[in-house]
Amino acid sequence: MKQLILLFGVLFFAATIHAVPPTEVRALMVFKEGIFDDPLMVLSNWNALDSDPCNWVGVSCLNDHVIKINISGCSLKGFIAEEVSQITFLRELMLHDNNLIGPIPKEIGLLKHLKILDLGKNQLSGPIPHEIGGLISVLKINLQANGLTGKLPSELGSLKNLQELRVDRNKLQGTFPGANFTDLASAMRGMYASNTNALGFCRASPLKFADFSFNYLVGNIPKCLEYLPRASFQGNCINYKDITPRAPEQCGISPSASNKPPKPTGLDTAHHPTEDKRKPESSSSKPAWILAIEVVTGVIVGSVFLAGLLMATKKWKVKPMIIVQWKKSRTNKDGLEILIDTDLLKDVTRYSRPELEVACEDFSNIIGSSSDSIVYKGNMKGGPEIAVISLNNQEEHWTSHLELYFEKEVADLARLNHENIGKLMGYCIEGVPFTRMLVFEYASNGTLSEHLHYEEGCQPLSWTRRMMIIVGISKGLKYLHTEIEPPFTIYELNSSAVYLTEDFSPKLVDFESWKTILTRSENNSSTISNEGAVCVQPSSLQARHLDIHGNIYSFGVLLLEIVTGRPPICKDKGFLVDWAKDYLEDPEKMASVVDPALKHFRVEDLEAIREVVRSCIHARPRDKVSMQDLCATLESKLDTTGSSELKASSLAWAELALSS
Repeated sequence: MKQLILLFGVLFFAATIHAVPPTEVRALMVFKEGIFDDPLMVLSNWNALDSDPCNWVGVSCLNDHVIKINISGCSLKGFIAEEVSQITFLRELMLHDNNLIGPIPKEIGLLKHLKILDLGKNQLSGPIPHEIGGLISVLKINLQANGLTGKLPSELGSLKNLQELRVDRNKLQGTFPGANFTDLASAMRGMYASNTNALGFCRASPLKFADFSFNYLVGNIPKCLEYLPRASFQGNCINYKDITPRAPEQCGISPSASNKPPKPTGLDTAHHPTEDKRKPESSSSKPAWILAIEVVTGVIVGSVFLAGLLMATKKWKVKPMIIVQWKKSRTNKDGLEILIDTDLLKDVTRYSRPELEVACEDFSNIIGSSSDSIVYKGNMKGGPEIAVISLNNQEEHWTSHLELYFEKEVADLARLNHENIGKLMGYCIEGVPFTRMLVFEYASNGTLSEHLHYEEGCQPLSWTRRMMIIVGISKGLKYLHTEIEPPFTIYELNSSAVYLTEDFSPKLVDFESWKTILTRSENNSSTISNEGAVCVQPSSLQARHLDIHGNIYSFGVLLLEIVTGRPPICKDKGFLVDWAKDYLEDPEKMASVVDPALKHFRVEDLEAIREVVRSCIHARPRDKVSMQDLCATLESKLDTTGSSELKASSLAWAELALSS
């Protein structure tokens, strides 16, 4: 009887075990990959090896499906991966008050069960996708306090269940969908069924709350929205009853012009006929010889001025200008034409897409990827092996300021020249298909991370080889921080940013630098127009973020990782720095942290590393800890000759001979 009860219990337990679909687990992991800065480590327990994400921070499940993601106010920085649309039963997506950048993925409209979409208080850019009209179950949408541009999509009016809409404090333009429609009763009778988009907000059930304030919206307020408080529309470019508008100059209207009556419409409104008639008369009254003298004089003066300008340019080395011009393409879409009159990229090799396509075996040899880029390995014909980073941005999301920052980043990377820094070999810019690529030299032994954590095909590193790598990394950082002007820092310094050559010499490669392009362009976008032509001094662009203190801290963590063989974050031990804290304070205990796979290590080396790690992780911004000093300490105290290992090996052989 007991066995029968036990059997039923086992069967019942087995029947209650459920698993979240792999597609949803994968979608969550891709979402995590899109986050490149998680200072509060809220995603630290999002582990691909754990097939049940229901215990992950911010994730809630029901009936074997993820139904809620709530990671608000956590200072996350990164992109919203389009794969979030694969969490098909998701009901709430709440990412409020973070630092998310980039566009709202259009695939978000596939979430048919979503009831709450809260992306407010981030740094999102680009238009609100028209596909948002696919959120047929949504009750609340909050997109406030971002940098969203473009028009309010008329598809918002098709959301019959929508009760709350917040789009305030963005850069939205255009009219309110449905603003030109006044006869709501006619629409309800279907008279305008052939053009339902014209109804906009007037074809949905009334919103309980909406906030459109502090954008750049123009025109009239739809009749169906007049019941909303006036504060919901303030701070726009509309003049309507008692609503407070933006200042005229913010709406592209001069203050004086805003007080004048409107000019009559017509082709001649820009001219004054009486003046136009008088001017030809005065010019035609001059004798021909006077006109000839004026023309000749003008040419001479112009030539002298041009010659003087050229001489001044050579003498004072006038800084180059970048000319940015938007033009209409054949398809009537806004296309970007960048005309560069500068020496910015003159010494950087420009590759063609077909050339790189052949080198990378039709872009099939993928060695890495993230939400914003793909890394390919290739072989140039008759040349070296290369690593090609292809940026994932779509043409419609590529802006003039992004182009400027891309080229500035290429120039920044191209100036780096050190034996321990990965060399940028060139770049690729093409329009069809839209292509932005960076080409680096390839280090054949993969990343330091792969060797430290014994990934397949990677051999373990001896103590001496680890010491050589440490010294090489410190030399590379010293070069970046102190030997070039302006200094340069690695955006994400970790063991995955250290590539090893055939002889295991380390090379720092800033593959994550693309993320700095997005951040800087977002901050600087308001200074560059998307219409007409604009001249921009390269020096006026926002400088690359310089985080020397952050690099030094990361270097300390990296030294611990190299010595211990442990990752910076471990599921069972937590943060490596916290785990090693007690050992770092006691020289006698430090030997306990050494990677157990190492048969030999040098105590003097370990003590020097302990001192440097403590300096790095305890350093404050006001402390004068520099890579120059740290590098000098490591170079003078670490043994990179292998003599200690040779001695230990000789003693081992001697002991073996004596025992036999």
